[in-house]
Amino acid sequence: MIRIGQGIDAHRLVEGRPLILGGINIPFAKGLLGHSDADVLTHAIIDALLGAAALGDIGSYFPDTDEQYRGISSMILLERTLQLLRAHHYQVNQIDATVVTEAPKLQPYIDSIRQNLSVCLGISLTQISIKAKTTEGMGFTGKGEGILALAVVTIKSL
Repeated sequence: MIRIGQGIDAHRLVEGRPLILGGINIPFAKGLLGHSDADVLTHAIIDALLGAAALGDIGSYFPDTDEQYRGISSMILLERTLQLLRAHHYQVNQIDATVVTEAPKLQPYIDSIRQNLSVCLGISLTQISIKAKTTEGMGFTGKGEGILALAVVTIKSL
């Protein structure tokens, strides 16, 4: 059986924090504000995976009120999500995600992000699509106030 899930996440850009997307540190003057490393891309993927398995959302498992998750790498959270999926007899089939930001330009980092996610999830690069889009200066992403990520995934029964 194939199941589909979607996820979305957004965080504010601030000075003094690293910008991490898909577990990759992106050189930029600002980073994303959040309880963990605020990796919006990985958070959207986690929510999509949990949704596909009808297991709730990221906040159900990794709440921002729990100090053990302060500053944690979202890649660790993704690994734990994968373990949860396996415990429910699912495996990741495909990921299609979009990051919405005016800056920085993400094209130079897309292959590294895909590779990092591929290793973490134990799936092929051909099963992961990551795109970067702008909003042509409109809204909070267009004004450089934050970054938005959206993900659609398919999972299948083991």
